[in-house]
Amino acid sequence: MNLSPDSLILDPFAGSGVIGTGCQSAHLRFFGIEAHPLVAELANLKLRPAPGPPTELRNEATRIADIVRTKAVATKRRIERLQSTETDLVVRSFTGPVLAELTALRDEIKQGSRVKWEPYLRWALLATLRDVAAVKVGWPYQRPAAARKPIHSDPISRFLVRVHWISEDIAIRSDADAGLSRVVAGDSRNPDTWSLEEQLGQGCISSPPYLNNFDYADATRLELYFWGYASSWAEMCATVRVDMVTATTQQSSAPAAQAAVQQLLQVGTFGDHLTSLIAALKDERAARPRGKEYDQVLPDYFAAMAQVLKNLAAALEPDALSIWLIGDSAPYGVYVDTPALIGKLAEEYGFTVEKDVTMRKRGARWAQNQTRHNIELTERAMLFRRT
Repeated sequence: MNLSPDSLILDPFAGSGVIGTGCQSAHLRFFGIEAHPLVAELANLKLRPAPGPPTELRNEATRIADIVRTKAVATKRRIERLQSTETDLVVRSFTGPVLAELTALRDEIKQGSRVKWEPYLRWALLATLRDVAAVKVGWPYQRPAAARKPIHSDPISRFLVRVHWISEDIAIRSDADAGLSRVVAGDSRNPDTWSLEEQLGQGCISSPPYLNNFDYADATRLELYFWGYASSWAEMCATVRVDMVTATTQQSSAPAAQAAVQQLLQVGTFGDHLTSLIAALKDERAARPRGKEYDQVLPDYFAAMAQVLKNLAAALEPDALSIWLIGDSAPYGVYVDTPALIGKLAEEYGFTVEKDVTMRKRGARWAQNQTRHNIELTERAMLFRRT
């Protein structure tokens, strides 16, 4: 990708801003879209100029920690009250004293911190949660019924460590290029989200959600519930998951799948490529007592990719190169060559596929699962150029 300084790079699945921070380091401008509002906020914190010197952040965190320590918040009465006011997932994830200190830190950040540092303090605290949890909360699934010894026992000290790491990042980051990049929270399937102010991008680097991977809204439930972004599964689906691409059976529905099939049948010959896969997955589901609805996920996922590619084509200059990192999958042993299928969609929307490069093998962690398929999966880089 031949780029000059100040070129604009697009990412319709920006996540926490990994591509964006890389672009900033290379003195490139960056525009990203991220459907998860909490994750989009984190990306923007990494990309925008810090509101002051990092010593201010550390001092503010120390002030808050001293207040919480002085109050001696882990009383029996407070712990009992928290058990009735916090969501069940949050209550079950921590011992009473730890939960008391975590919520006291949260309250001080919400009510007493300087506004400009509040997002940084919030993220230091959110990053502390899984460090001090007394149950298994490994990515992506929280398992509050499975006890574990916390990695760290003192939430206040761990919070201060997290703040120190953030302040170190701020100290070494150059603000010369900050402000040239941003991430918007929204749905990259929606053309209105691509608010480029009449500019066109010179390139795209992205990694879409992997088909049949996991639900990022579900994966972040602990953080969402703790800070009050959502208090139930239904609320999380309505406020956080609503703009996310369907990539798992948790998100699928029969009406959405039917609508997606009709949409894809209008996209050249792509619908024909997909219908046989959908039929095979439907047969596999029917052969199982409680089969998962992979046949519903597939059309909805690729219909979303079609919409994103259409918007991306409109947002790129002619001859601009896109690089997408994406993995294939094999639900119930039915091989779905996701990268190649995305390449076919890209060709329908004004791109030519130039390369399909295998980056690594994947799926080895499930090798001991006796019910898993034996199809070798890969992660691949797809390179396609805007014509």
